Amino acid sequence: MKTLTLLSLFCTFLLTSGINIEDNAAQFFSSGHTNNWAVLVCTSRFWFNYRHVANTLSVYRSVKRLGIPDSHIVLMLADDMACNHRNPKPATVFSHKNMELNVYGDDVEVDYRGYEVTVENFLRVLTGRLPPSTPRSKRLLSDDRSNILIYLTGHGGNGFLKFQDSEEISNVELADAFEQMWQKRRYNELLFIIDTCQGASMYERFYSPNLMALASSQVGEDSLSHQPDLAIGVHLMDRYTFYLLEFLEDIHPASKTNMNDLFKVCPKSQCVSTPGHRTDLFLRDPSSVLITDFFGSVRKVEITMETINLTDPIKQVEQNPVNGELQKEKSSYVDQLPVSEIIHQKPKQKDWHPPDGFILGLWTLILLVFFKTYGMKHLKHIF
Repeated sequence: MKTLTLLSLFCTFLLTSGINIEDNAAQFFSSGHTNNWAVLVCTSRFWFNYRHVANTLSVYRSVKRLGIPDSHIVLMLADDMACNHRNPKPATVFSHKNMELNVYGDDVEVDYRGYEVTVENFLRVLTGRLPPSTPRSKRLLSDDRSNILIYLTGHGGNGFLKFQDSEEISNVELADAFEQMWQKRRYNELLFIIDTCQGASMYERFYSPNLMALASSQVGEDSLSHQPDLAIGVHLMDRYTFYLLEFLEDIHPASKTNMNDLFKVCPKSQCVSTPGHRTDLFLRDPSSVLITDFFGSVRKVEITMETINLTDPIKQVEQNPVNGELQKEKSSYVDQLPVSEIIHQKPKQKDWHPPDGFILGLWTLILLVFFKTYGMKHLKHIF
């Protein structure tokens, strides 16, 4: 009888312990997600849209720095500016006129490039309706515990975004794609950011839950460019993404910065346009949503019922050479570039260019002096 009583008490203890562990796990995953994904899309091609490629690569660099691996990033670039014959510095894409921060880098993994960047492929990536032959690197393998960041940049208008200057995606098509993702349990929470003219019109038709949206401009406004570079003849970035990158440089994986801080990025005094956001479909309070819930990556956690003693110091086991082989040296990551300092630096003297109209004005002055001295009869000696 005593044995049965002790056995029942022991089983009750195990059950209550298991319930407590599950409760603690639920509290630990307060945001409800266990993995992060990012879909970053540049929809513009041609050299004069250099800034849109730089926008996308800057966000790509930031999410990788904060912990999202390439296996969880779908990068779509409509044109390859790094290999464009007009690029004075091949294999590079710069986001600042100091030309010190190469956002293309040495380890960029572009999943869709050139004419692969279409409305159809973009929608297929979101909804998961891809051919069986599509490799894993081109798939968005998310689930109902995934937080997804979707970033779009390019040329747009009221209710549409252009792809490749040949086709468009409407705000209705985009809203229906997000609803398919929700119905198919492809995301837990979704953050949508768009940097384009009249960007706020793209999230007006959204109706799926757990979705938060940000745009660089309101309906009827243009999203303006930033950082002109006279050496290559184009602007390097758009204003909204430039200040977004500056904001993200101060974020680290353990940062407690929340979404309300992100809403304040690039006010109208800096952007000229009026950035907008929409949070009515999002279930959580934006002040409780960390930036790293979307731009960072959660760490895998294994729940165990075994007791682990953490009081004793962990002894490192010395590894002896095996078969006469020397022990390999330990590798470590170098410090990140001081990007926040680079951004605020003034251009170097070597980047100076003559102001617009300088050469024309100089020739005009030479001709005036010539006419004043010799008159019109000697004009034939010039040509």
